[in-house]
Amino acid sequence: MRLLWLKRLAFIITSIGTPRDTKVETNQEKRVFKKLFPKSNLFEKWGDHLSEVEQKKAEWLYKRYGYNVYLSDKMPLDRKLPETRDPSCLGKKYPRDLPTLSVVLIYLDEALSIIKRAIRSIIDRTPAHLLKEIVLVDDYSSSEDLKGKLDDYIDLIHEKHPGLVKRVRHSEQRGLTQSRISGWEAATGEVVAILDAHIEVHAEWAEPLLARIKENRTVVVSPVFDRVNFDNLEVVKYTPAAHAFDWALWCMYESFQPDWYRLKDPSRPGKSPSLMGILVADRKFLGEIGSLDGGMKIYGGENVELGVRIWLCGGSIEIVPCSKIAHIERAHKPYLPDLSITMKRNALRVAEVWMDEYKKNINIAWNLPIKDHGIDIGDVSERKKLREKLKCKPFKWYIDNVYPQLDPWEDLVAYGALKNTVKENVCIDQGPVPGNVPIAFGCYYYGPQNTYYRKSGELYIGGIKSHKYNNNRCLADPGTGSTPGLYECSVAKQKGYSIYWDFEQGKAMINRKTHRCLEVEQGTLVIQNCTGQGWKIQHNVTDF
Repeated sequence: MRLLWLKRLAFIITSIGTPRDTKVETNQEKRVFKKLFPKSNLFEKWGDHLSEVEQKKAEWLYKRYGYNVYLSDKMPLDRKLPETRDPSCLGKKYPRDLPTLSVVLIYLDEALSIIKRAIRSIIDRTPAHLLKEIVLVDDYSSSEDLKGKLDDYIDLIHEKHPGLVKRVRHSEQRGLTQSRISGWEAATGEVVAILDAHIEVHAEWAEPLLARIKENRTVVVSPVFDRVNFDNLEVVKYTPAAHAFDWALWCMYESFQPDWYRLKDPSRPGKSPSLMGILVADRKFLGEIGSLDGGMKIYGGENVELGVRIWLCGGSIEIVPCSKIAHIERAHKPYLPDLSITMKRNALRVAEVWMDEYKKNINIAWNLPIKDHGIDIGDVSERKKLREKLKCKPFKWYIDNVYPQLDPWEDLVAYGALKNTVKENVCIDQGPVPGNVPIAFGCYYYGPQNTYYRKSGELYIGGIKSHKYNNNRCLADPGTGSTPGLYECSVAKQKGYSIYWDFEQGKAMINRKTHRCLEVEQGTLVIQNCTGQGWKIQHNVTDF
């Protein structure tokens, strides 16, 4: 009995804080201490009143987790979230008879107080008759807090909600995709919600999602994420938006299609080309379309793969504005110091299975040769068989009907670093940013030196946009002087500059209008009468 009483007391203290904690905070407000870590992002807007000892502890925890664990540990587990839903959502009524829900929380070395707060918010803000279970998937965390102390917390929950929380723990680190698969496999509810563990759900978050899936089991839905600042843990309202991506498969927010706005109903679900990683789906339907691709490694691209597959293979994706989740935006992630390593590999895997003739755009986006890129994407034979079995549509259908905002890059003929054939190891570079003057610089083959040449004769320097609604920066001949310009193509046209160049591999770059050449003179990039200098671009899409 004594042990049980102590557990309950610990639970109450952790949940609501103590008068002593409050007193300490009040006293500290009277003093401002010297900042020990003036360059740390954690202390830019927070922490003026922390002592030196407290600052050291807070900084150590921040470096380990990527958000303010020091502050999280002092906050109540049941803290109140601001109401961020549109007023049109507040009066909505949902049927009581909705599908049951399994909530899967994925984590790797998450802070204990963060996981507790996620669990508490789900229990408090999900109707009990709908919440079948909470499945915790631990991707082989090293933190001791996530063993005994988390077990103790779950035991306390089970006193009131027997068997509500299930645990899955990997025996080795398997990555986000495998963790989500493990959670889906362990779930038994009619609907599965796969979430990060660094979240808090808002009131009535589940009902609009479940109601939409009850209407159509092939719709995969996502709530709207509010941002929780990594430093002060305050909630920042985000408006509803589609989940999109670029050709490198990095995720981004994007406006809904115009017809959503014309309806003038901000509570209405909006179509989305992809998912950000958090998803809610009919559990059996998710299995029918192949769950998630277990061949994905560690992090990146798996959400886009699933989003594309859902659309191509008989489903659809919607963002539900009346469902809100507060999500911590980490300053850094726990999986790898450089996430681009697995992101690149996974993106190539997605392209090989699903993107047909457009798969070359992934190589272009990552500045990889179209053939013999040398990256092992794993065995994709089973995923290709799945595509054939499900009779999925071609990727061109997805471009035309789901994501027409993507620029298909169909007229791109070459890309990569553009190297001078006369001056040794000299490449074109976008130069200082902001700025409008490209420069000649030693070749190092990264982003600022990436160039793209189109059949139209446009030459972009420093990057190419993935979407039709964005402007690329074109190399321009102003017509006077010797200094080349680099402007948004539409701006260069307005100024009357010529942006069209004739170019063949290894030969001169000649402006069509002025007939002057892009050359290097005394280490400077200039436009002048042609002297015979040529240029060679790193990768060909087609011979030209």
